[in-house]
Amino acid sequence: MDRIEQAFTNAKNEGRAAFVAYICAGDPNVDTSLKAARALLERGTDVLELGVPFSDPLADGLTNQLAAERALQSGVTQDDIFQIVREIRKENDHTPIVFYTYYNLMFSNGLDEYIRAAKEAGVDGLLVLDLPPEEAEEHLESCERHGMKTVFLLAPTTPPERAKYIAKHATGFVYYVSRTGVTGVRENLADDLEEMVGMLRETTDKPLAVGFGISKREQVNAVAKVADGVVVGSVIVNTIKDNLEDESAMLEAMGTLVGDLVAGTKRD
Repeated sequence: MDRIEQAFTNAKNEGRAAFVAYICAGDPNVDTSLKAARALLERGTDVLELGVPFSDPLADGLTNQLAAERALQSGVTQDDIFQIVREIRKENDHTPIVFYTYYNLMFSNGLDEYIRAAKEAGVDGLLVLDLPPEEAEEHLESCERHGMKTVFLLAPTTPPERAKYIAKHATGFVYYVSRTGVTGVRENLADDLEEMVGMLRETTDKPLAVGFGISKREQVNAVAKVADGVVVGSVIVNTIKDNLEDESAMLEAMGTLVGDLVAGTKRD
């Protein structure tokens, strides 16, 4: 059983949803980003989603755009991001790490070489935001060759037949975007969440994680009751933005927030 499958299985056996936490790798710099990743893992994160900073992040709202901008301005490189993963793997060999990335960042470095290097560093899965499965043949072949899991997005506007097609190509888990638009904190969950998740469950037996806009414990709990995983990003990234001048305060705020959100994954 690979790390991703094991993480979702463990959560299910414990009567909860898996907690998937997102931060942008290298935000606000490499050293602090590594400490932030450690804080997320220490507070119960089941799957660590690392955003790879990109100058044109089409799926990201302002919070995550600014996080990528901070990382790039600090001079972070792809080698730095791989090194963050290697450092995590020295301490943690069981929590899956998924890159949240864009195709050009892989293609420009040589697709197969990128996937090989990511896997060698300790990455378990790739969510490529701007790569639909219809155009992913080379990507899928390379991922299979190197034992890299794939994650694909489904949206509220995805028709059932296409949802089946997309889910068929996800070898790690399926990521359901609960709202149309970009990432960012939302006050309320979508009204049709339970209905949509029920429909999607008929398309795949892979774990189904729900994200985009989830920021409160009660929202986490509502999603946990219908999905296999809960993805939280922007509200975590905000603890970095709000404490750029005080690393200790940043890590404390992040730990407190994530501890509270993880507690919401229990289904009882």
